[in-house]
Amino acid sequence: MVLVLTVVILQSISFSNYALTTKTTNIIYGSAPYLTFDGGRTRVTNTEALLGISLSDGRTFTPTTNNSSSTNPIELPVVGQSFNDIGMLIPTDTNSIALSSLIGTPYNYWGDDDGDGQGVNGVTATGSLYLSIADKIGRTVARNEVPTICDNNKAPYKLTLSNSEGRLTTRYGVPNESRFGAGRAIYYIKPNQTPTVCYARLQVDWGRGLSNAVWKYYWGFLPQSFTPSSYGLNFPTTGSNNLYFDLIIAGTNQALSWAPVSHGGITATMTDSTSTSVRVTLTGPVATRSQWESENPDRIARPSLPQTFELVGRDSSGNAVVKYGFELKLWFVSRGVSYNTYSSTESWCNKIGGYRMPKVRDLTNANCRGGCQSATPSSPDNEYRRHIGGGFFTEWGPVHHYTGSSFHINGGSYWTGEYDYMHSVFNAVDSSDGAIVRAPLDHNGVPKCGGVCVYP
Repeated sequence: MVLVLTVVILQSISFSNYALTTKTTNIIYGSAPYLTFDGGRTRVTNTEALLGISLSDGRTFTPTTNNSSSTNPIELPVVGQSFNDIGMLIPTDTNSIALSSLIGTPYNYWGDDDGDGQGVNGVTATGSLYLSIADKIGRTVARNEVPTICDNNKAPYKLTLSNSEGRLTTRYGVPNESRFGAGRAIYYIKPNQTPTVCYARLQVDWGRGLSNAVWKYYWGFLPQSFTPSSYGLNFPTTGSNNLYFDLIIAGTNQALSWAPVSHGGITATMTDSTSTSVRVTLTGPVATRSQWESENPDRIARPSLPQTFELVGRDSSGNAVVKYGFELKLWFVSRGVSYNTYSSTESWCNKIGGYRMPKVRDLTNANCRGGCQSATPSSPDNEYRRHIGGGFFTEWGPVHHYTGSSFHINGGSYWTGEYDYMHSVFNAVDSSDGAIVRAPLDHNGVPKCGGVCVYP
């Protein structure tokens, strides 16, 4: 009996010791802590992933999988995306950041599937991450810039990610850290290559503008919308017979075909089409030379306005490749070569069929300081600033440069129907720079100007 009891006790002690030993030596291994900028879909536990990028279409690139170069850049998935749309650990409001900042508020760019790292000082990080973006000639580019195929001087862009040595550590857990060696990755980026209209270039494309987003010196007007419901934001909003502009196109390697578009008695005809441009000429109601010279001219047609025009460039298979739209709101008819008195010009406008004398704001956005109202937004001085909707001369520039138009043979100033009570004269506008001026005097001291009428 005593012997049996002793054996049982010894066996119990031996089993207990074995169990204790097993529990303390078999450590449970979990997962390492990681950095993440997208809620855990992308998990960063090494330098390779730390310097990776992702695009909105799901493509990801790391230093190892990156095969981009200046001749083989990565194309952004969507037109209009900026560098902010490229996923990376560096937040969009900075170009460099300590990893310790990434794991804190407001970012909290870290995770650990085992639940380690919770509580005060439960997770720590060392090291820093850096970003630089430059265009192809080395100029620094802002993170929110939208790269465009319309500017060949910028693409491809060079996006450089680099980091110092660092680590991400949780207080508990095995393993409890991820280490990052110093590294650098260079990604070459180009904008989406979807064919697009870049500019509406005019015969006279110089002159200052009110906004770099609307007018680019020596290039022309930038499209403001490719959505039909807001084509009215684009150039032109005013027109006259035989005025023309060129649409500058990028992203296609073939000349496109363009069908003419007619609305309300006005036609837009496209000619001289190449892979990079097409000329758009407006034709509509116009006065003949005999009408210019008559004090009792025959009536001419009045267009139906406003009218929206959508121009479509098609490839050899008939597929629409690019579109450009605009809304004409005012139509102008010139009296041509003659300089006449105000009363003669006013009468002439009425007699050609219900046209009227233009107001200052119909012609220019030069700053009018008395007796009139300029187009808005207005210029800071007495010269126009090129702007869509800023008036006829503001949009088209010196109209006498357009061969084939009634204005080609008659520059100078034009009467308006607004009276300057301070100086007891009707205001006139210089077609060369949009300045609001007094009418010049003829050799008899009589004020005379060119005549232009507008409808409606």
